[in-house]
Amino acid sequence: MYNFDTIVDRSNTYSIKWDRDQLPEGCRDAIPMWIADMDFACSPDIVKAIQARAEHPIYGYTKCSEEYYKSFIDWMKHRNGWSIEKDWILFSPGVVPAINLAVLAYTQPGDKIIIQPPVYNPFSAAVLNNSRQLVENPLVIRDGRYTMDFEDLDRKIDTQTKLLILCSPHNPVGRVWAIDELSKLIDICSSHNILIISDEIHSDIILGTEVHHCTASLSEKAAAITITLTAPNKTFNLAGLQIANIVIPNRELSKAFGEQATKIGINLTNTFGMVAQEAAYTKGEPWLEELLSYLKENYATLKSFIDRRIPSLKVFPLEGTYLPWLDCRVLGLSDAELHDLFLKKARLWLDDGTMFGTGGSGFMRINIACPRNVLIKALEQLENAIKTNA
Repeated sequence: MYNFDTIVDRSNTYSIKWDRDQLPEGCRDAIPMWIADMDFACSPDIVKAIQARAEHPIYGYTKCSEEYYKSFIDWMKHRNGWSIEKDWILFSPGVVPAINLAVLAYTQPGDKIIIQPPVYNPFSAAVLNNSRQLVENPLVIRDGRYTMDFEDLDRKIDTQTKLLILCSPHNPVGRVWAIDELSKLIDICSSHNILIISDEIHSDIILGTEVHHCTASLSEKAAAITITLTAPNKTFNLAGLQIANIVIPNRELSKAFGEQATKIGINLTNTFGMVAQEAAYTKGEPWLEELLSYLKENYATLKSFIDRRIPSLKVFPLEGTYLPWLDCRVLGLSDAELHDLFLKKARLWLDDGTMFGTGGSGFMRINIACPRNVLIKALEQLENAIKTNA
């Protein structure tokens, strides 16, 4: 029904992803496969809803409608099996602003906050830019798969540790955390009075056989300490509309978050974001199901091509997100040389692994949410570049 093979021209749309002017001269023909938005046309139902609202000529301050809340509550129950209540839901213009809001609401300068690198780089920025102490609990690779290091986590917690920022599903390593992993994390954090900020923006993009579990849904203990960050942005390609839903069952934590949002003036909704989310969560599921099938085929294409034709690289299992994690360490290149190989020789614009912190050296993150012919072209360019560079 939906044609994800269609190439949509994104030039002259002020797209950050496609703004090649920021690249060095001589590299501006590189294929953008970096920042996490998709090169697919949005669901027609969402487009129609935005167009219908745009026909009204006044775009004033907007509050969340009852339909907005209902669409989100129903979606979370249907897709994630979590029954949430309206008064648990707060608004944010995005997950990244919400992370910073949580840091300001629940900690003081000098407090310690734990992240699990390699991980989405705004996590560390939210800690350091707000004068908190960054504590790293690096993921470890066991049997070709990333896992949490709970012994290391236990060792690094002290009385100054107040927050842990969890990425679930994990960006960039692609893990969908199992119930036993999340339960162990909850037990450790709860026993030390540490709050969990759970970034679950990729929760609808599950490509393997795994099941995403909302951290706060696992137990009353989990709900009491977890601030869940969600958005339709990754699921339905709506990042530019800047809307996110923050779910906080604990009333005291909810009040603190809301007060902080009001204090810095980001407590109003985006008119078109609200309309888009309602349409996405009420009418967008058929589009999403076809998207997931297409992404699974893209991942299979990537994995097969690299296994057969670029065996010096390794693709880590992609359980969730559309952002495979490429292990390039066998090439024996420095991170600067690896960057140049991809950008200057292969003409591919990816995210360097080093941007995700500890454990990212020797890796690259690739965005496969693009038409398949574009992906194949990119892989062929990479294959030729590696052969030439050998």
